[in-house]
This record gives sequence, structure tokens and C-alpha cells, in this order.
Amino acid sequence: MSANTATRTVARTSPALRRLIGGGVVVVLVIAMALNTKIVKIGSQADATPGAFDPATYGQSEFPKIQSAIEAKAVDAATLAAAIAKDPAAAAKQYGLAADIGTEYSVKFTAVVGKGNFGIYFMKIAGVPDNLFVRVQMGPAINGTAVRDATGQINFGQFTNQIDYQNAGSSLNNEIKKQVLGKIDTKNLTGKTVNVVGSFQYVVPNSWLITPVKVEVQ
Repeated sequence: MSANTATRTVARTSPALRRLIGGGVVVVLVIAMALNTKIVKIGSQADATPGAFDPATYGQSEFPKIQSAIEAKAVDAATLAAAIAKDPAAAAKQYGLAADIGTEYSVKFTAVVGKGNFGIYFMKIAGVPDNLFVRVQMGPAINGTAVRDATGQINFGQFTNQIDYQNAGSSLNNEIKKQVLGKIDTKNLTGKTVNVVGSFQYVVPNSWLITPVKVEVQ
């Protein structure tokens, strides 16, 4: 059959037949696409992009290192409170680490736990003035990036974007809930004596909100 004859044949084809042929082509294409499509469950191992940031594994691997570093840097609370009251700039230079806002401090103390609200407890610490309000996050919510930023070992340049950088802080906070607070009855701490090591961002004078990396209930 010549090209002209084929053209005349197609032209004489009824509209209904042409629609049927076109529909058949579409069905074939859909089947071909389905055969070449791999179904991946979101959150599965196959879903992970090679080299992508994984908050869960990051927290597990990095928290023990950050915990040890904060313990090594931690200053006695009474000593730190006196230094800040005397000369905030000198205290920041001697004991702290400059942050985007305020100064990051690592601190340790023994305290009697006071009243709590939404998992945040006031602490009564010997040698710390009564007008200095020291509070500790005991969960279930652990907020902020004090632990991520306390040592200077973690910085934005290590991550692809701001989201991963924020998720790094959240993943460390999740490990605090698992490894530090998981076996503590954090709902019934008032009146008990605790040993705490943690970090906080000093922004507001006379107010410390500490994220713990170590808590021992006596």
C-alpha cells in the first residue's frame, strides 16, 4: 500500500474507530507506565534518598558525644550565677559560648525540685539567689536548641539546609526523652532531690530554662 493510499484509508476511517484506536494507545501507555513504576512506602528504607539527612540515626549517634561534651563543660550553678551577677560579659567569655541570641552555658547542680507546670520544674539550688529562677524541662515536650548549640561542635555549615539543621536539634531532644528521662517519673518530682547536668541559652537575666542531658533522682 502506498503512502497516499494509507492516508486516504485513515481519512475514510470513521470518527468512532479513530477514537477507539486513540483510546487503545492510551491504555497501552498506562500499562507500560504501571509496569515501570516502583511502589515505595513513605518512611521505608527504600524511600530514603542515599546521603539524605536522617534525624533518627543522627540523634542516636551524636547525642552521646554532645552529652559528654556538655558534662565536661558544665559549671557549678552557684559559681556561674555569681559570675554572671558580677560581670555578664566576663562570665560569657570565661564560661559561655556565643550564640545567635545570647550566650550558651553548660551547668550542673544538685537541687530540690519545686512546683512544675507542663513538665517544667522550678529548682531550689543551694548558693543560687532566690531571685534567679532556674527551671528544667522534664518532658514530655523538650523544646529549643540549647543542647544542639551548647558545645560549638554542631553548626549550620554541616547541613544541607535550615530544615536539616533544625531537625538535628529536634533529634537530640528526642534522645533526651529516650535516654535521659525515659526511666524517670517526671510527673512526680516535686520535693525530690535531683542531680542535673544540662545547658541553657542565657537571654533574660534572672531566668534559666535548662535542657538536661543527665538527671539523677536521689
